[in-house]
Amino acid sequence: MKLIIAIVQPEKLSDVKQALTTAKVGKMTVSSVIGCGSQGGYTESYRGAVTDINLLDKVRFEVAVNDEFVKPAIDAIIKGARSGKIGDGKIFVVPLEECIRVRTGETGAAAIG
Repeated sequence: MKLIIAIVQPEKLSDVKQALTTAKVGKMTVSSVIGCGSQGGYTESYRGAVTDINLLDKVRFEVAVNDEFVKPAIDAIIKGARSGKIGDGKIFVVPLEECIRVRTGETGAAAIG
């Protein structure tokens, strides 16, 4: 079992969601986040004050998958998120020690579904 965390551009939300659904990965958590990376940010002027904006809006996907769905899920995220420009995002894959379905008490791969 793995937890896949992907940080992508907000305008790619529906594309990534659709790509994951097509790859038969329909269970996900999506959050609005802010962050900075290689993209760097931009400078903005408001009432004469210049401000560096380096925390940009992003979307964070969290997807828990069984091992056979890791590669299809990653490929789907890349397909939905890639524009070829700096700031497309990052994908992190971390081991998932345990998963428990609260409603039934199922654990492990059965709990992920």
